[in-house]
Amino acid sequence: MANALTNAFKNKELRKKLAFTVIILIVVRFGSQLPIPGIDTAQVTAYLKSTLGDSFNLLNSFTGGSFLQMSVFALSVTPYITSSIIMQLMTIAIPALEEMQKDGEDGRKKIAKITRYVTVVLGLIESAGMTIGFSRSGALGPEHTNFTIVTMIIALTAGAILVMWLGERITENGIGNGISIILLINIVSGMPKDFYALYNQFMKGKQIGPALIAGCVIAAVVLFTVVFVIILSDAERHIPVQYSKKVQGRKMVGGQSSHIPLKVNTAGVIPIIFASSIMQFPLIIQQLFKYESNGFMGKVLHSLSSSTWFDANHPKRSLGLLIYIVLVVIFAYFYTSITFNPLEISNNMKKQGGFVPGIRPGKPTVDYLNKILKYIIFIGAAGLTIVAVIPFFFNGVFSAQVSFGGTSIIIVVGVILETIKQIKSQLLVQNYTGFLND
Repeated sequence: MANALTNAFKNKELRKKLAFTVIILIVVRFGSQLPIPGIDTAQVTAYLKSTLGDSFNLLNSFTGGSFLQMSVFALSVTPYITSSIIMQLMTIAIPALEEMQKDGEDGRKKIAKITRYVTVVLGLIESAGMTIGFSRSGALGPEHTNFTIVTMIIALTAGAILVMWLGERITENGIGNGISIILLINIVSGMPKDFYALYNQFMKGKQIGPALIAGCVIAAVVLFTVVFVIILSDAERHIPVQYSKKVQGRKMVGGQSSHIPLKVNTAGVIPIIFASSIMQFPLIIQQLFKYESNGFMGKVLHSLSSSTWFDANHPKRSLGLLIYIVLVVIFAYFYTSITFNPLEISNNMKKQGGFVPGIRPGKPTVDYLNKILKYIIFIGAAGLTIVAVIPFFFNGVFSAQVSFGGTSIIIVVGVILETIKQIKSQLLVQNYTGFLND
């Protein structure tokens, strides 16, 4: 990693791309601090804290704190991420979109264009919903007018569109996937504040011994989580494939061995995002509309909040954690089933004269891949669950509250690893180009 970054700075072309990326990220962070005209940001922030509690932590982490501050970039990349997930699901469900995706670069450009339109619509809906909700609750103050509401909707929607546009500029002229890089910098920007809060809570004012132990425990937990996520992200199961020899002209070609790489964490961070959204949705609706529920239903809703999990005084509230874990596993299987098609892989191998040693082509190969996939998905879902639950455990047992969690760490590690791979591949291309020119 260090060598890749060092070599990237030595390369003039990559140095320009890195500089361009940094400039765009500075613009993003500046927009995250820019208040919406005519809005009392402090009043909106106080309202969000009092009503949503910890329900906004994931969203606030994704937006780099701009959601809580209700800045121009309060929505940040979240409409685009939602739009991308919707389009990915719709591509599986709608044959026309599936054909478009298979239609090479032109098809991908058309899907990207549709994704942008969906992002604009989602940004407008989310902006209008939030603004109208704030207006009805009195969070905008007694002096707000219809013009204030329209201004806020336009500002939030324009901010989401601008962030999407800046992300695409990074993808075209910078380093890595622009949306992922912006999401990375948003998450990382809130980490210093979280670590400072942990320092104040567990180390400041304590004797050297206890403070040192607390610091070592915090560092060990963070290091373990990061290393575990790296292993989970890179882990693969290789299915061996043998290609039969065939005659082309007067020569025998083929006969080489290869493999199908099946990632252990096939669904990435999507299951956690889906599960978190479903768990938080009833709480947000209840708190925004001031709905109070007593008795059994009230206890169930309260148990859905991650802040109540691992509470020794109220162990029954951790039942929500079991629901969360079940949802993660279900979505891991669901998302993998619609993005990974063993039948298509089996047919492609058969067309190319390939087969899995010891397994007959056709349906036996499909059954074999499905069998292997079931075990891999479960291992990946178990790994995702461990990473996601670690922050909940320390929050419930030690009251160590931080805005970033397992989801954020998975995204940060994944984006960094992917960006480093892209830098290495671009360095390799530059070296080959230089060699050919010489």
